Amino acid sequence: MYRLSNAVIGYLNLLTLLSSIPIIGGSLWLTRSSATCESVLQTPLLAVGFVVLVVSLAGFIGACFNVVCALWVYLFAMLLLIAALLSIMAFGFAVTGGGGGVQVPGRIYREYHLSDYSAWLRHRIEEEKYWRAARACVVGSKACANVARWTPLDYLQRDLTPIQSGCCKPPTSCTYVAGMATADQEEDCYQWSNEADVLCYNCDSCKAGVLEQVRSDWHKLSILNVAAVIFLIAIYALGCCAFRNARRALSDYAYGDNRISKIGPRWDYYWGRWWRDRWDQLW
Repeated sequence: MYRLSNAVIGYLNLLTLLSSIPIIGGSLWLTRSSATCESVLQTPLLAVGFVVLVVSLAGFIGACFNVVCALWVYLFAMLLLIAALLSIMAFGFAVTGGGGGVQVPGRIYREYHLSDYSAWLRHRIEEEKYWRAARACVVGSKACANVARWTPLDYLQRDLTPIQSGCCKPPTSCTYVAGMATADQEEDCYQWSNEADVLCYNCDSCKAGVLEQVRSDWHKLSILNVAAVIFLIAIYALGCCAFRNARRALSDYAYGDNRISKIGPRWDYYWGRWWRDRWDQLW
């Protein structure tokens, strides 16, 4: 029984070790996205993935060397990790709500407005250091290179990604005369320039496009997150059972089975004795 329990715990640790790989891989994929390079939500998830990896490795070593204390620490740490992962998922869903863009009449693509996103994301993307990094990443992705060669007919027949819609062209409602924006238009119309290194990279619509890409990527990754949480909870429940069996196995004598669970009486001993005394007095 002892070896079986240790083997079960070892396999469970190995499975949780493997489950951390898709969490880390998904976070790296999201962080390395060529369109956004936005790591506001991905960095905590990546940290959780690495902690799961390290804790599972520690639990696997504890099971191999029969260190019950190490296994107890492992189960406690796994409980904290599951709670942290659930918190990150809830926070991600909360701050990525809204958005989705507005359909442009007569066009396939959508346009995005910064006011449609959560206050936390807006504050984050408007901070100079974060927007400078995101802007450099958008420019480096060359997402606007293909759009620059489009004809007016292409804008009517082809779709645009959120980055292309917000950063590579002015808002559709803008009106220009001799290359200059007319009066009484939204601010983004005046930020637009035909220069390849300017375009609409300083527009609020570009920031909204980046946030929409983050929102879309996070919702895709959330499917993997939900599956990982369910898997970790199942492994944790089975690990608790295996840990209990391992503790019982440690109390066995070298020869035969130790059937005594504790030296003192069971919790219902005194209550049962009092009830029998009362019964004897009545009869």
